[in-house]
Amino acid sequence: MARELADKGRLAASFFFSRGRGDISHAGMFFTTIATQLAEHVPELEPLISKAIDDHSNIHKQMLRDQWQLLIYEPLENALTQSTQIVVVIDALDECEGKDDMKLILQLLAQAKNLQTIQLRVFVTSRPEIPILLGFRKMPGETHQDFVLHDIPSPTINHDISVFFQQKLSVVKVEHGLSTPWPDEATIQLLVERAAGLFIYAATTYRFIQDSADPKEQLSVILSGEYTSAAPTENLDKIYTNLLQYSVIGDRPSCKHEALLLSFRQIVGSIVIIADVMTIKNLANLLCLRIGEVKEALDSLRSVLNIPKDESQPVRIFHPSFRDFLLDKQRCSDHGFWINEKERHIDLFRHCLELMSKHLRQNICDIRVPGVLITEISNDIIQSAITADLQYACCYWVYHFQQGNSVEEDS
Repeated sequence: MARELADKGRLAASFFFSRGRGDISHAGMFFTTIATQLAEHVPELEPLISKAIDDHSNIHKQMLRDQWQLLIYEPLENALTQSTQIVVVIDALDECEGKDDMKLILQLLAQAKNLQTIQLRVFVTSRPEIPILLGFRKMPGETHQDFVLHDIPSPTINHDISVFFQQKLSVVKVEHGLSTPWPDEATIQLLVERAAGLFIYAATTYRFIQDSADPKEQLSVILSGEYTSAAPTENLDKIYTNLLQYSVIGDRPSCKHEALLLSFRQIVGSIVIIADVMTIKNLANLLCLRIGEVKEALDSLRSVLNIPKDESQPVRIFHPSFRDFLLDKQRCSDHGFWINEKERHIDLFRHCLELMSKHLRQNICDIRVPGVLITEISNDIIQSAITADLQYACCYWVYHFQQGNSVEEDS
């Protein structure tokens, strides 16, 4: 949607929330980012937004309501332009930390209907979390229009998922030189039924089958579990469980199971809850592990983790449902894979302290001339002296302490 609007010259700004991704996991920089993009894409707004910043130099530290009013609403209201329609795209609002911020963002954006010259339209996507629903319910009916994916007729969704499986698995069949028919129509139908309308089930199943030297065996693993139509996420939870049992444990000796699970909870558990994305190298440094050890633990989990070939790029989970599954003891039925969120935060807090204690020192950049401004130091020198893992520790050790609610000796 954002790309299509941009091609038409109607995209004014966009913001994609993602939990655990630093500045895009909370609302602190939401309105300032939107304002920056508005100034770039709508020429009439640039002088008005610049003046607001000049008049309020600390605007980035003010309340969200003030940022909206001064940086966005008033410039839109005072712009001398012919009537025009622009669109702001906001993705995954439910990934924003802070329930009150979610509701406030919707409340403030709803004021756009009062604008006279510039027509601001906002396209928002979100899972139906309670704060989101409450935020929309408080708006006058004519202010917004809802499109609920769950209300799409099941035959339409199932048809789309069936087409997805047919096309993707046909490519797998060609790549591996499998004989036809594979998979047959009955198997496709069974996969569609187990997806229960959840496209993430289909996507995860495909990645699991594709990422293997023996896709037939992978498919049999998927189909080995019992099917039920009880809870919406039950089949998704089962595929995550089967996938983890096969990928992490597999046919390895039982004497190694506990060590494998411990490594999984430490490494994948950290990826799930860290406050910002990290490369494999930086994650290994933070956890005091060998890079090879981290790579080995993650290599079999490419169906649920995005592990880029470029090692300078961070590791990410493909979909927040995997994080939700691992952190929910009720959904993660095999408790060997369950991530105890508080314990993980406390462990990361300790690792942050260890890393800072080991590497932080006075004049860490070895600046030999007094009075040098930080703006005069090249980024190469800073990044060489203060590596990404050390920067992370400095920025987020307090966050992990707070989330872990530690009252142990660390206090």
